[in-house]
Amino acid sequence: MDPHGDPRTNLVGPLEQALHAARALVLADLVAREVAEADVVSLVEESIAQRRWWVQQWPDGAGFLAGLVAQDVQDALLDRYGRWPLCPVCGSGDPHALDVEPELGPDPHWVCHKAGVKVAAVGALGEAAGGAGSS
Repeated sequence: MDPHGDPRTNLVGPLEQALHAARALVLADLVAREVAEADVVSLVEESIAQRRWWVQQWPDGAGFLAGLVAQDVQDALLDRYGRWPLCPVCGSGDPHALDVEPELGPDPHWVCHKAGVKVAAVGALGEAAGGAGSS
């Protein structure tokens, strides 16, 4: 019996897999910057719940979920705590947050517009200049 041929064995469909992947990438960035407290993780879950409806309406947008969830969490953190993630590239001047580019597209990255550089892919902030815990 081929397990891939029986839909009952694959309970998590492609849209749900895309949501799980987006959650994992954003959580990895939160952990890398040491801000993955319970209340912050709740912000990720709120975004995932909202984006679940969105991606059900537009399944072709599944590849955009990581960037959208990252932006949702960034916006929620700004409202509650302040800018996140802070740029690890610029060593002087006022601290500033990275932005997600593209705003709506595949392969989202954290970028520093001040320095004009891609810092890391969403999910890879731990590998970016400055490493874990940098602000």
